[in-house]
Amino acid sequence: MTGPDLAPGEEPRRGVPAATYRLQVHADFTLTDAAEVADYLADLGVTHAYSSPLLRSAEGSSHGYDTVDHAHIDEARGGQEGFDRFVTALHEQGLGLVLDLVPNHMGVDDPAAAPWWWDVLQHGQASAHAGAFDIDWEFGSGKVRIPVLGSADDVEKLEVVDGEGGAAELRYYDNRFPIAPGTGEGTAQEVHARQNYELVDWRRADSDLNYRRFFAINTLAGLRVEDPAVFDATHELVLRLVRDGAVDGLRIDHPDGLADPKGYLDRLAEASGNRWTVVEKILEPGEDLPESWATAGTTGYDALAEVDEVLVDPAGEAAITALDTELAGRQVDYAQLVHDCKREVTDGMLGSEVARLVRVIGERGRAAGDTDAAQQTEALAELLASFPVYRSYLPDGREHLDTTVAAVRERRPDLTAALDALHPVLSQAGTEAATRFEQTSGPVMAKGVEDSAYYRWARFVALNEVGGDPAAFGSTVAEFHEAQLRRLEKRPLSMTTLSTHDTKRSEDVRARLAVLAELPSEWAQLVRGWLVRHPLADRSLAHLVWQNLVGAWPLSRERAHAYVEKAAREAGTSTTWTNPVQEFEEQLHALVDAAYDDPTTTAEIEAFVARIAPLGRSNSLSQKLLQLTMPGVPDVYQGTELWDLSLVDPDNRRPVDYALRRELLARLDAGEVPAVDETGAAKLLVVSRVLRARRDSPGWFAGYRPVEVTGSGADHVVAFDRSAGDGNGMVVVATRLPAKLAENGWGDTALRLPNGAWRDLLTGERVVSDVAGVAADALLAKLPVALLVRD
Repeated sequence: MTGPDLAPGEEPRRGVPAATYRLQVHADFTLTDAAEVADYLADLGVTHAYSSPLLRSAEGSSHGYDTVDHAHIDEARGGQEGFDRFVTALHEQGLGLVLDLVPNHMGVDDPAAAPWWWDVLQHGQASAHAGAFDIDWEFGSGKVRIPVLGSADDVEKLEVVDGEGGAAELRYYDNRFPIAPGTGEGTAQEVHARQNYELVDWRRADSDLNYRRFFAINTLAGLRVEDPAVFDATHELVLRLVRDGAVDGLRIDHPDGLADPKGYLDRLAEASGNRWTVVEKILEPGEDLPESWATAGTTGYDALAEVDEVLVDPAGEAAITALDTELAGRQVDYAQLVHDCKREVTDGMLGSEVARLVRVIGERGRAAGDTDAAQQTEALAELLASFPVYRSYLPDGREHLDTTVAAVRERRPDLTAALDALHPVLSQAGTEAATRFEQTSGPVMAKGVEDSAYYRWARFVALNEVGGDPAAFGSTVAEFHEAQLRRLEKRPLSMTTLSTHDTKRSEDVRARLAVLAELPSEWAQLVRGWLVRHPLADRSLAHLVWQNLVGAWPLSRERAHAYVEKAAREAGTSTTWTNPVQEFEEQLHALVDAAYDDPTTTAEIEAFVARIAPLGRSNSLSQKLLQLTMPGVPDVYQGTELWDLSLVDPDNRRPVDYALRRELLARLDAGEVPAVDETGAAKLLVVSRVLRARRDSPGWFAGYRPVEVTGSGADHVVAFDRSAGDGNGMVVVATRLPAKLAENGWGDTALRLPNGAWRDLLTGERVVSDVAGVAADALLAKLPVALLVRD
């Protein structure tokens, strides 16, 4: 139906999106391929495509977050010609484009492919681009340290060869490096000694690097985008695309890496004409974006957590925790686990960044005669490991620093003098010391929590998600409503999401696993049996594996093996990326094989999945409806308009079958009412009908008011009215805790809607609300969700 806010045939706005659809563009799904699905996206109901980074990136990059040249659209993704074709196709369908932008770092894996980096390595501090990179030249004695050698002795394996164009280059196997003018005479080792860079053992990356990295990735070098000249050079092409009308909105990757996120966003807003912009900022529970930031909001991980948590049964926590305690051999203190994981990061992979922070602070951060560099390093590491959020943005977030200093002082009285000296230094907004502490705390949090603790604590992995809190076991409907009222008040145009290229599990895996909180005893019995038949020394990791197998089942053996290897190495408890333990990994892969080859185990998995899959689909439809209708700008990650049982990357970046989706959507538009079955058509129905309503009738989504639910099953409903208060908007109804609902039924449960007739946009059913309201069993007879408008 055509809503009241858009005339027939009128194009939707290309400014602020009504909804977006994320596309991962790469060599196997190019801009030409993206152009070919523009009509499908329009039919689905979004107003904007939302693309992964498109600037020239490292050869073979599947994600695009390793930009090597900001002046060109990546040729492997289709180049400028492909981009123009994509934008034309979007505009023909009345769609806009939101582009992912990476201002924090550049890819430097192949120096020859990154002109700025090549020039810096060749000319050192005299390079025109030396100021673009965040390099501590003094610490490197005027050289950039590149951790690429297999060992220190491998310097003997360097060669001087003729490169492209006849210029001599230094080679280490397939790695190419420039030679400074006038330094090419002598042996390769002598030539190397004269360069503006030093090739070192890769193991020194943890302690001796002198350039800022993205997290601990040596091949992503930090940029100084706070320099206006660097900002202008790195944004020239993108801002031209904005001015030309090709790009309508921006997504900013990793703002926490920037020296001055507020200043960056202010400059970007001015240069882009205040285009709709969201930031990939991970908020901890209860944390808000600084109000002064020129952004519509985040990319939606906070919304993801709010939706996930309301579908998890808090009553299951005790039994699930008891199982985890049994398997771990102790009750896990999650806060202590996070601290310890973060300390491993400060003392290990990010040791170079911590060491640079110590150098910057120097004597200013030491109490006279009372502390030395070692105590200062220990105090900084403790502050970083104890920081409760990703970072502060002084003066915003000063309270986090103050409370962290107080907490560490209480826990570590031996560091009191060092802390007292550091506190005033780290509190001075805009200084290099305070800024570098802020730039370091984010990566410590990300690597310590998302990429370590989330893999070590397997209590209930549905909650181990970016932006979530695994220690918070579910939430109430009232808490969900409170969160949405805050969202509407503070950031009504912030993005919402359920799946991204970075989520640990797709939305439908999490929805299925949420059912375990309602069936903890059944789950515990199965897990105990599997551990007896297929023992693994790391029982917590085994529990994580079994949860993910059940959550994604059926999945290919190859996908399962790839996932468990990554999970085990990220956990780092029994094997690691840098030191794989072959014996353990063989046992781990044998456990996976048993899921497919042991008849009893396979039968148990399939029987249990058959039991919980329908309940998981109910959760999936509910969470999708909630996410698409809650305040904000909803994003649909590619392919997730159907069931998507994906695990962590690269599993969540597999090809999408758009032909199937087109066919199913056409059948729905022809009037077919889908069953909630394995086809996923029911989810496509929910997605398309909500997206079209948001596009065509934005006035239906202007407010937020909880709908009263009464009766014995009231706790099984999340319902709210998105109207502006006139009672003529959109009423959203979603089922929660479906396992218990299946046992107890709806009984006398009713929704207290304004009197009169309503029509469900999903089923076409007409219901009438009177003094008794609308009976839940009648309203939700066909689907576990409803989308009601005035009839």
